Amino acid sequence: MKKLLLLALISLMVVSSFALKVTMVTDVGGLGDKSFNDGAWAGVTMAVEKLANVQGELIISKEQTDYVPNLTNAAKSSDVVIGVGFMMADALFNVAAQFPNVFFIGIDIEPSPGQVVPNNLALYTFKEHEAGFLGGYVAAAMTKTGKIGFVGGLEIPPVKRYEIGYRAGVRAYNQLHGTNVQVIIGYAGGFEDPAKGKQLTLSQYDNGADIVFACAGATGNGVIDAAKERGMSFYGLPANAPLEKVIDAYFTKGRGYFAIGVDVDQDYMAPGYVLLSITKKIDVATFEGINSAMSARFFQAGHNNLGIADDGVGISPMKYTKGLVPNNVIAELAYLEKLAKEGSINIPSSETELGVFDASNIKFPF
Repeated sequence: MKKLLLLALISLMVVSSFALKVTMVTDVGGLGDKSFNDGAWAGVTMAVEKLANVQGELIISKEQTDYVPNLTNAAKSSDVVIGVGFMMADALFNVAAQFPNVFFIGIDIEPSPGQVVPNNLALYTFKEHEAGFLGGYVAAAMTKTGKIGFVGGLEIPPVKRYEIGYRAGVRAYNQLHGTNVQVIIGYAGGFEDPAKGKQLTLSQYDNGADIVFACAGATGNGVIDAAKERGMSFYGLPANAPLEKVIDAYFTKGRGYFAIGVDVDQDYMAPGYVLLSITKKIDVATFEGINSAMSARFFQAGHNNLGIADDGVGISPMKYTKGLVPNNVIAELAYLEKLAKEGSINIPSSETELGVFDASNIKFPF
């Protein structure tokens, strides 16, 4: 009996010794941003739950100077290291080169033009402009004031692509419906200041916007707070009003104030006050990267850029607000998404492309 028990203990030790240790290094926003850091950690959690012998750990970056030491310390004790956020790009490339036997995964990190991606590094980026286009189209269809807003964190490529796509969706709606919806743009200068996000949003509401896209990490949480605060005041409802009361008040008033969430489905943060969320599947990309690292032979090194055609970006199901959106808008949205998947629409990702973007030739088959 003692021999059998000893063999069982040895077996457990052998299994645990082959566990894949995954350490995620956050961007400066840390966990709790309810956006891209939380989305990536959800992918790690998914891997721990669904894959055999995966162990997940977390290192929080407080400032940008933490990136290199945090990634280095993670690499010394891990099989897989995940770096999150565009601003970590240089640090991730440098540390990955020093640890060729460790797999590295970069989320929202892309190589510079001509930069070679080493064989132990998998990068996942997203075509945020494609998701932004869908959200912008809905926002343009839903505004009652003819003005909508955008609050960004920093003008880094992923955020800028969201902005360009959002504006392109508005332009498409204007061209197809003969409207003149305008977009008010503001940047907070960072991703960790909800108070600044709230201030910018309230200012945009005061300047006529009734829908504001929060594209700013934890700063964007302030955008959602502002939408609920202004919406409650406008409807004359308490903070704990049930969803049905919020929806009834919208129809009674004939309009309201909304936020649009970002990166992950944030509709739950203020049901009835978040119109929709413009999303990218950060959790799925993180999970797939870890899954591929289970075998060196199948590791997806290189740059993986995911869009609508890959089911990598889109918008939330609008669980709480879909009933507010007219059926014709839902139908148009589905058709535009179909065209994007087929490659029949070239959604702009830069100011130059936006300047010549023309959707007026699109014909809805209904």
